[in-house]
Amino acid sequence: MSKTLKVLLIEDDTIEIMKLNRAMSSLNLKHQIFEANNGEDALQVLQKKKIIPDIILLDLNMPKVSGIEFLTVLKNDDTLKYIPTIILTTSNNQKDLLECYKIGIAGYVLKPLKYEEYVSKIETLLSYWSINALIKV
Repeated sequence: MSKTLKVLLIEDDTIEIMKLNRAMSSLNLKHQIFEANNGEDALQVLQKKKIIPDIILLDLNMPKVSGIEFLTVLKNDDTLKYIPTIILTTSNNQKDLLECYKIGIAGYVLKPLKYEEYVSKIETLLSYWSINALIKV
């Protein structure tokens, strides 16, 4: 049985935020989406521990605190390090990919150009995590 997820989307591009929300709506998914516009804002939300997401969808290229900087802080927090973090990015840079896996991500998903492919990837990703056994932090 799949469960409703609390998903923290960390994305600085308004169009990408709208695209995810549109995809969720078209798939009729009822997951809760919480948004942060950059890594700094996300860390502030997470460190208050009022909202603890089941998974994090993280863009890499952001102002203030980059995705990799965010990951480094997250994975050094004894409570938050267990939250599965999936990179959702346009960067197919091998250096980024290797660095993210070294830090401890749960997945690395390239955003496709075609909307239909994007919707398919989001559906697969959220389906997988909604049936996965997750650690409650």
